[in-house]
Amino acid sequence: MTAPEHLPNRRVVVTGMGTVCPLGNTWRDAWQAMAEGRSGIAPLTQFDVSQFEVRIGGEVKDFRPDEVIPTKELRRMDRNAQYAVVSALEAVADAGLVIDDTNRDDIGVIFGSAGGGYGLLLEQYDIFQKSGYRRVSPFLISNMLPDAASGHVAIALGARGPNMAVVSACSTGSGAIGESWETIRRGDAEAIIAGGTDNPLLPVLLAGFHALRALADNPEHPERACKPFDLNRDGFVVGQGAAALVIESLDHARARGAGVYAEIIGYGTSNDAYDMVASLESGRGSAMAMMKAMRKAGIEPSEVDYINPHGTGTPLNDRAETAAIKAAFGAHAKRLAVSSTKAMHGHLMGGAGALEAIASIQAIRTGIIPPTINYETPDPDCDLDYVPNEARQADVRVSLSNSVGLGGHNACVIFRRFEG
Repeated sequence: MTAPEHLPNRRVVVTGMGTVCPLGNTWRDAWQAMAEGRSGIAPLTQFDVSQFEVRIGGEVKDFRPDEVIPTKELRRMDRNAQYAVVSALEAVADAGLVIDDTNRDDIGVIFGSAGGGYGLLLEQYDIFQKSGYRRVSPFLISNMLPDAASGHVAIALGARGPNMAVVSACSTGSGAIGESWETIRRGDAEAIIAGGTDNPLLPVLLAGFHALRALADNPEHPERACKPFDLNRDGFVVGQGAAALVIESLDHARARGAGVYAEIIGYGTSNDAYDMVASLESGRGSAMAMMKAMRKAGIEPSEVDYINPHGTGTPLNDRAETAAIKAAFGAHAKRLAVSSTKAMHGHLMGGAGALEAIASIQAIRTGIIPPTINYETPDPDCDLDYVPNEARQADVRVSLSNSVGLGGHNACVIFRRFEG
């Protein structure tokens, strides 16, 4: 299988990573936890949860944005944008990328959020109700939008290249990475800071998740609540945070002597066109995204070694995603390693795909496939190799990261071991 002739042939690589998430506030800490099968799920502490049935989540802990963001700017930013800026600053430092007047026009930002500044919007609505319209913050409008994080990251870095927010619910992070790949391939930028962020751990949003009846719970052992692909799985755990990648053309990375973590070789998207919440049981939409990504990458299904799936732990999602993998990979599906890290860090919504991209890249770099924790009872409908409970050493040359979002959105990004 070869790449279509009409596409440019610029190679695109990942040179830096960063995160703020329930497993740690650097990507190395988060990866170490994933590799060890440690969970960041715990009782919620950021607001009063006494009225809720489910009182657990994936909270960011010991977050100190004032160490890297000026106090004046912090006051103007919703928490989801703070997560984005801190993770982006880590990724840029990790890449050794200096942004100055010689290159800032060629460096862009594509950073998405499933919804934007929920917290600031709710806070200002409360002020409006209690004190009237004259007390509403002048920063409300610019910070409640889904593109606020992308704008704040660009301002923090001085990056004047292409800038946008991919907004596709829970597939946002993967979409941002994929669209960055496409933007660099076609020559519209030399480097892009790409990622996703969200702060959905707020009272009214938690109430909304309750209404969906999709939340996992285990009040005595929160770390065991989410059970992807297990027969007794009953839902996901809400998380918060962000993750970022520095993505560059290979020529740009070589010219500045940058180290390369992995090469991005494929990206595919699709929509189920079926339901705003439920996935197609056949997995057709997700399968289409994976097949598109492999076609663009010019690889056969048999060349993929590892899939980091969406893997939320809901009964329908995991069954549909298993069907999708079988449809896309045929007989090779049974030989693939498939592991969900969401049981450890929770579902970061817009940030999920970007954090899981880090796991997919690290599986290639380290030869360690992170486990699907809390897996106890096999489900006849979910019969793939889910790397249960303990990390596995393996030679991973090609990994694939899947995301699925409310509204039927599907996104898939493929990474390959860099060989210069």
